Parts: sequence; C-alpha cells; structure tokens
Amino acid sequence: MLQDILKIIFAILAGGLIGIERENVHRPAGFRTHILVCVGSTLVMMTSEYIFAIYYKGHANIDIARLGAQVISGIGFLGAGTIIKDGATVKGLTTAATLWAVACIGLAIGIGYYKGAFLATAAVYLTLIFLKKFEVRFVSKGILRTISVEGQNLRSSIQKIDSILTAHSVTIKDIKFVHEENEKVIYKALVLPDAPLNQLITDLYLIEGVIRVTFE
Repeated sequence: MLQDILKIIFAILAGGLIGIERENVHRPAGFRTHILVCVGSTLVMMTSEYIFAIYYKGHANIDIARLGAQVISGIGFLGAGTIIKDGATVKGLTTAATLWAVACIGLAIGIGYYKGAFLATAAVYLTLIFLKKFEVRFVSKGILRTISVEGQNLRSSIQKIDSILTAHSVTIKDIKFVHEENEKVIYKALVLPDAPLNQLITDLYLIEGVIRVTFE
C-alpha cells in the first residue's frame, strides 16, 4: 500500500513540475492536465502489475506491458487537442510532446522504474526551461510576431510597408487587412531575435498615414 501511495505522489510531482512550465507560458494543457496524464498512466501500469500478480502469475502467459502500450498510442487524442494551426504556423506541438513524455514517465513510475522516471522528468523540464533560449538564439531563423500597422489610407502604402519590413530582414508569412475606425494591416512575420525593432518602428511611422504600430 505504501509503495502505491509513493508511486502516485511521484507521478503528481513529475507531472506537476512539467505542467507548471506549460502553465507559465499559457499553453492549453497546463498544470492539472499534466498531473492527470501522469497519474493515469501510472495507475495503468500499477493495474497491469496487479492483474498479473492476482490472476495470471503461474497460470498463464500475459504481456504485462499491453495496457501501457495502449496509453502510449492513446495519448495522441489528447495531444492532438493542443495543436492549433494559426495562419502559416502550427502551435502546440511542444505541449503535445510533453503530454506524451509525461504519459511515458507515468508508465515508468507505475512499473517501479524510478531512476528512469526521475531522469526523464529532469531532462524534459530542463529542455523546456533552458533550451528554449538556445533555440531562439542559435537554431530559430526568427520569432513569429504579430505586427499591426494602423492608420489612414494604408491600402496605397502596403507596398512601402512591405519594403521596410523586408529591409529589416522580416519575413512576412501572412497578411490581413482590417477596416475598422482606422485601416489596419496585420502581419504574421518572422523577426530575427536581434533585429533592431526601434529602428523598424521608426521607419514605419515615417510612412504617410501611419498612426500606430504594435508588436505582439
């Protein structure tokens, strides 16, 4: 009984640790979701052990990993729910991967492979926390940003706006034109991590009719 309690506590800690990071970056699957996935997969392996020990040991051949295999394939439906296509980009892939990893960690905890579960939890958490900065600095060609240019008579100035963005090494992925109180051009664009945004904003304000420039 004590060992079962410790397994569930370990699952809560492992899933919660990874879930906190996802919660902090406002991902669709956060703290509680990761805990539930880890605890659930832990219980699956504990149940497999229980079935084997109570009903089949010494009486029949049974694959104790069969239920766990269904968790690994079945977690896909939950991961798919976190993946969102937004214009030219796809969001949620990292969160889907962490859900799958947390499920695997839970399976390791449930079967008693604590060393592997601990090392995997540490590896996933450190990857999420520390390698993001490395990826932005050395791997990514740019950061996807939303650039909104608001003003009067912008239709005639779109070519100028595009030229300025290109001159500042901004790669345009998607454009949307909105006509509200003022005209607004919304760009989805890749911006280099070390791009001089102040100069870019200054150049955009020099275009006749531009009232406001915002970045998200």
